[in-house]
Amino acid sequence: MRDDDLEAFGDITATSYYEVDARTYQRAWPDPVRRPPGRNGAWIARTRAALSTDAGGCWVAEVDGEVVGGAVSRVRELMWVLASFAVLPQHQGQGIGTQLMASALHHGRGCLRGMFASSADPGAVRRYRLAGFDLHPQMMLTGVVDRSAIPVVERVREGTAADIDLMNSIDRQTRGAAHLSDHELLLDQFRLVVVDHTTGSGYAYVDSDGTPPLVAATNRRTASSLLWEALASSAPGEQVSVHHVTAANAWALDVGLAARMAVYQSGYLCLRRMKPPAPYIHHGSLL
Repeated sequence: MRDDDLEAFGDITATSYYEVDARTYQRAWPDPVRRPPGRNGAWIARTRAALSTDAGGCWVAEVDGEVVGGAVSRVRELMWVLASFAVLPQHQGQGIGTQLMASALHHGRGCLRGMFASSADPGAVRRYRLAGFDLHPQMMLTGVVDRSAIPVVERVREGTAADIDLMNSIDRQTRGAAHLSDHELLLDQFRLVVVDHTTGSGYAYVDSDGTPPLVAATNRRTASSLLWEALASSAPGEQVSVHHVTAANAWALDVGLAARMAVYQSGYLCLRRMKPPAPYIHHGSLL
């Protein structure tokens, strides 16, 4: 992959992911939306950073000189992460995805563990299982937060770049590898809240609508406080979704149910040689 491939591959991922969402979403869910321009800019910034840190993990496939698919993977310490993977629908079923996956996996050949998020698309799930990954069903919480259920949250403060060492330490305890420079990308895009106390430490990135794209903590009580802080930042009456909740993180289900949110099954967390991280809600691409 080269820098001048980013726009084309960004468009491919937006198209492919929307097509899968449109085929697999349930009627009770919010209608799927193609990635808006603002989000696409964030995607390009993340992928451009991967070209700098993990050039060997970034690949595209071309047919007659046109980019038709790609894969972006990262290595962080001894963890391999697949951040983006997509092939245009009209070029699927031709072996292109298999070649892209093999190239991305080669980038992580020295890693002890592997981790990425998958949609519920049957073809993708089959490919990932055949590549040797365990499939852990994910759940999604969605709904309007019951404001009367929000508890008083103590010891949560605003975070800054000065907290990156703390967050890397929490990453190693929860998922077995630090995010390192990926925290800088997340800080540019989201609000950061942190707990740093003798009874437990943790952090959460929070989007403008109250969605928490990443939560990590040393214990469930701290993780629950951070999730409540995220949900409390949503606007009254606004629909909020919490993605990527695995069975190992029942604490997140308890928070969501207390907030009167609905629970649905949604995709898989694909893991190799590791258990589902906990207490942890993973980011969709930086994991």
